[in-house]
Amino acid sequence: MIITNTIDKSLAPLKAKLLEHPLYTKLNSVEAIRVFMTYHAFAVWDFMSLVKALQQKLTCTELPWVPVGSPSSRRLINEIVWGEESDVDTAGNPASHYELYLKAMDEIGADTAPIVNLVTAIQNGMPWQEAVSQAQIPEEIKTFVRFSLTTATTAPAHIVGGVFTYGREDLIPDLFIAIVRGLANQQKGSVDTLLYYLERHIELDGDEHGPMALQMMQELCGDSIKNWDEANSFAQKALEHRIRLWDFIAVQL
Repeated sequence: MIITNTIDKSLAPLKAKLLEHPLYTKLNSVEAIRVFMTYHAFAVWDFMSLVKALQQKLTCTELPWVPVGSPSSRRLINEIVWGEESDVDTAGNPASHYELYLKAMDEIGADTAPIVNLVTAIQNGMPWQEAVSQAQIPEEIKTFVRFSLTTATTAPAHIVGGVFTYGREDLIPDLFIAIVRGLANQQKGSVDTLLYYLERHIELDGDEHGPMALQMMQELCGDSIKNWDEANSFAQKALEHRIRLWDFIAVQL
């Protein structure tokens, strides 16, 4: 655990910058949250590609099935995939967190067209690189998505794991949830699904997944200083991309 403690210390300034970002103080109205959600939706969506990349690398997704890798890592990834891809909405109906987020956007009146158009183009067979290039979205969003998807589709497991474990944790602080709760009291239902999404996300990413993710990194990197350094480097890049995304959204507000 000495190496993971070193990584935590190296990433601490970037995480502090995110958790103390001025963006949160600007989320003081339904209108502001609508804008935030329109852009944050891309981070909700591309996170799933990182998770599915790890599932492909750490479990058997081919036939015939054979045991692959560590049972604990398999369990971690399969649990996260289950929670992200097939959770339940506020009515108990099956829904991915991406679809749940879209429902929350519709409920609050946020613009879903940018993210839906991109995902639809990919569903219709367009290569993701082309779909992102052609998408009518700001370059700042394209840069964020390209980093995530390039990592998911080309990087080895220990790098994807580093981005996932250290660089894409739930970085929305309690302050944001408190703001949404306050708006829920004022708006009578317009942010109920968003609040449910946030609380559900925290619940599923609680005490169990954190230690399991760290154990996964121990198994992926082992005694390789090179692997640990690469995982740390890409985690830093992921946090830097999130900071730039937050900077961009804050300007829009």
